[in-house]
This record gives sequence, structure tokens and C-alpha cells, in this order.
Amino acid sequence: MAKLKDVFANKLPQFQNEIKGLVTKYGDKAISEVTVTQAYGGMRGVKAQVCDTSTVSPETGLIVRGIPLEKITDRCPEEMFWLLLTGELPDADSLKGLQADLAGRADVPDYVFDVLRALPKDTHPMAMQSIALVALQRGSKFRKRYDEGMRKQEYWEACLEDSLDLLAKMPALTAGVYRIRYEDGKLIPRDPNKDWSANFAHMMGVPDPTGRLADLMRLYLNLHADHESGNVSANLCHVCGSALSDPYYSVAAGLNGLAGPLHGLANQECLKFHLALHEKFNGVPTAEQLKEYAWETLNSGRVIPGFGHAVLRCTDPRYTACHEFGLKACPDEPLFKLADIMLQVVPGVLKEHGKAKNTNPNVDALSGVLMYAFGVKQPPFYTAIFGVSRAVGMCSQMILNRAIGTPITRPKSVTTEWIKQQVGG
Repeated sequence: MAKLKDVFANKLPQFQNEIKGLVTKYGDKAISEVTVTQAYGGMRGVKAQVCDTSTVSPETGLIVRGIPLEKITDRCPEEMFWLLLTGELPDADSLKGLQADLAGRADVPDYVFDVLRALPKDTHPMAMQSIALVALQRGSKFRKRYDEGMRKQEYWEACLEDSLDLLAKMPALTAGVYRIRYEDGKLIPRDPNKDWSANFAHMMGVPDPTGRLADLMRLYLNLHADHESGNVSANLCHVCGSALSDPYYSVAAGLNGLAGPLHGLANQECLKFHLALHEKFNGVPTAEQLKEYAWETLNSGRVIPGFGHAVLRCTDPRYTACHEFGLKACPDEPLFKLADIMLQVVPGVLKEHGKAKNTNPNVDALSGVLMYAFGVKQPPFYTAIFGVSRAVGMCSQMILNRAIGTPITRPKSVTTEWIKQQVGG
């Protein structure tokens, strides 16, 4: 049985030598240029950092370590973590070993939940998740070893240890947020017979007689684990970690970015749209009714959430995976039927409207609908679930950056006056 640390350590010289060779031979070669629009527009499209865990192709969607996402949607998040870090999937015995390792690290200290209980009852779940994660920082092995004088070559090992501890605790920590924020505050112990995802659903305490919520959670946590490093959460984690902040601080920074309405709240907006439609038509509308409503929405200057993507120009493969799950698990659920009609109607309306670059649905069009269908009816909590998943990718990228010695992130900023002089304005 292979251990994750050993597999990564064996792969590391290959990763390091490849990067060193590229920098040595092609270090002066330009790979991007920046326009004035990009400088003022959030650096959209500027190629300025490296992420080997995954990439987003406009034509095919998310590619994880060279594997199109649609080929690994049946995997669990623990396998995804192994793949992101090493570039290969674990065998059955190695997966069991990793799951056992995570289970042994899963207990969250009682003081963390005491901190959460001391917060005002209406504290947002994302604030609670971030606070809980920072509260765990006192146990950081990276910080302790750094204070003791750790060698740079050992940074990745301490980062891996912290990441395994952090990821192991994220389900119980976040389920605790759910229990304290929305239920009676009584925590549900983890089940030693369940995997990482199923335990998260189990500890939330949402009734799941068919086991479908656990299946949905496994799919959701797998699909949202990684999405390049330029998105807000991954980028914030990277910048924070580049200062050698430990994984607790760095992932918390990423979670705080994920909490923004323009990043992690999209599935909530989609669900609100579905619920409003269902209420307006007192049920599932017909295709013609939906078409009229879509035009009314667009003509009023509003958008139809869940369609289009900043990078993709194809149907999001994460949407496809969620749609296939819904067809098997809840084809007669009213909100899913509504989403299905939207799939048939909205792309055509958007094409005729002519302003959208991508008229295909993205994952947010369905993920919140499915969570709601299987009993998680608190939309503000959806982003916290997203956070559990995205921590997998953030930790993977951080370990790799520690291993290859990525320096502190410090881009040069310029003034508007400087830009005016450069362009002759």
C-alpha cells in the first residue's frame, strides 16, 4: 500500500527539475502581455501564475492533471486530493490508507465549537467556518516547525501535515457550523464506517433515508475541489500562503474570498430564481411560459443566473454530472423539472438575445437545486459546503508551491498617471 507522502516525495524531483529547466532555458521568454483594459478589469486573462493541478479549457471544461473532469466524476474527494497532488489516482489499498489517515485526524477540539456557540445566532455560516478554521491554527505543525528553524526543503512536509489535519477536520467543523447555526446545537459524532463525504452529510443531521444526500455530497465535493488558481478563493489562498502563512490562515483567506457574492454565492442566486419562478407560476411553468419570462427578465436588464461562464464556451461538465445525477435520483422533483425545462428553453433565448458569449448552463444552475431537493434548505450554508470542497484544491496547490519553492507574490502596481503616459493619453 502506497502512502500519499511517499508517492509525492518520489514525484517531487521530477516536478522540481522540470520547472528548474524551464526557468533556466526560457526564463526571459514572454508568455503574456497586459492591456489597459485588463489592468483596470481585474487582470482577466493575464497569464501571470502557474497551476499544475488543473486547468479550464474553454472548449472542454475542467481538466484535472490531464484528465477531463467527466472521466472522474465517479471518484471521491479523497481520490481527487491524491490526484491533484501527485498526478495519478491511488489504487484501492492506498485510498483506504489515506481515508484511515484522515479518519485518525478528524476530531475537532471542543474549544472550537465553544467559540462558534459564543457568536451571535445570526452570524453567517461562512464567517463561522472561517473563524473556526483560524481557531484551529494554534495546532499548526508548519508554524511550530518554522519557529523551531525548519529547512526550506522541509516546508512541503509540514504543509502536507497541516493540510491533512485541516481537510480531515473540515467535515466535522462545517457540520458543526450547520448544527449550531440552524439546528439545536447538538453535535453528531462521525460514523467510522462512512467516508469523508458521507460523514459530512451524516454529521449535518439532515434526514437521508435513501443515502442520496451522501451520494450528492460526494459528487458535489468532488466537482468543486479545484478550478485552476486564478479564481478568487484559490488566488487568495495562494497569495496568503506565499508569505509562508500556514494552511489554516491561507485556506481561511480563500474562504473569505469564496464568501463574496461574485464567487461562491452563485448557486444561491440560481436557487432563488428557481423558487421565485415556482411561486410565480404556482408550480412548474410550461416551456412557453418560461420563454416569455426569460425575455421579460432580459429586457428588464436583469440576468438569468446559471447560464454562461467567465472562461467556458461549452456546457460545464460539472453541470452535466449534476444533471445526470438528478435524472437518476430525483427526476420528478419540481425544482429539478423546472431546471430541466430551463435547459431546453434558456439557451435559445440567450442566443436570440445575442449578448451572452456562452449560452450553456454552468454547475450553479443545478447544484443548489439538488441540495434543496435532498433536504438542505438553508441556501446561505451552500457556500460553506463549497468551502469544504475547495479546501482540497487550495491545500493541494499550497503543498506544491511549498515543494517547488514558489516565492512571495508581489506584482508591481502602477498609477493611472503612469498608464496615461504609456499610452500617450
